Amino acid sequence: MPFDVQDLTLRLGDTTVLNGINCRLPEGGITGIIGANGSGKTTLLRCLAGVLRPQSGRVYHAGSDIAQLAPKTRARRIALLPQTALAPAGLTVQQLVARGRTPWLRPFQPMTHGDHAAVARALTDVGMTDLAARPLDSLSGGQRQRAWIALVLAQDTGTVLLDEPLNFLDLPHQTELVHLLRRLASVRSVVMILHDLTIAARVCDHVLALKAGQLVASGPPAEVLAEAPLRAAFGIDFECLSLPGSGKPVVLPQGL
Repeated sequence: MPFDVQDLTLRLGDTTVLNGINCRLPEGGITGIIGANGSGKTTLLRCLAGVLRPQSGRVYHAGSDIAQLAPKTRARRIALLPQTALAPAGLTVQQLVARGRTPWLRPFQPMTHGDHAAVARALTDVGMTDLAARPLDSLSGGQRQRAWIALVLAQDTGTVLLDEPLNFLDLPHQTELVHLLRRLASVRSVVMILHDLTIAARVCDHVLALKAGQLVASGPPAEVLAEAPLRAAFGIDFECLSLPGSGKPVVLPQGL
């Protein structure tokens, strides 16, 4: 399994953001993290990446305590795309995506043929080949999001962490990205924060639900994206329905 989280507690100042999190994430597939704003989703994702160090507890990735891994080793294992990513002004799409190869570059050596091939594959996967020479700051929000995802793909890790990757994408590009993530999840582990519970129900293989820094539910979507666990996570009632014919799930707050 990619992650084994043991009694994870993290405080920022006087605030306990994560409180005694224990969970195991399955190898491969897509794990979704859900919860209301301020529930600790992004903090947990950053702890999984080794960016934040907890006050107590441990995070193991593939059997290794990530706190003991060198930064380059972690970056070769785990790629993180934060919700708000920044790049220098004037950087082109291709230059941005090439930065994903940084953990694999030898000191003071240029990119190899394999590095360039990884960048080209990533651009193709997100449909950005034709925009490779465009400055990143000239693109729409959805195009920029796809460029950042290409950077993560170029990093070529076995585990990918994504903080709300569907933000800024219109419905066609959301659909394309979901299909891409499903393809990726056949060969690597994907962990992502989602707000759309219906999408989570349809694409995730495993779901974690947080509330106020505590894990309130963990397991297959059919178990976590149900009325009682969702009420515990969000404090409101939900209707969990199936579409006639297809049986595909739809999750809606009651009253909508």
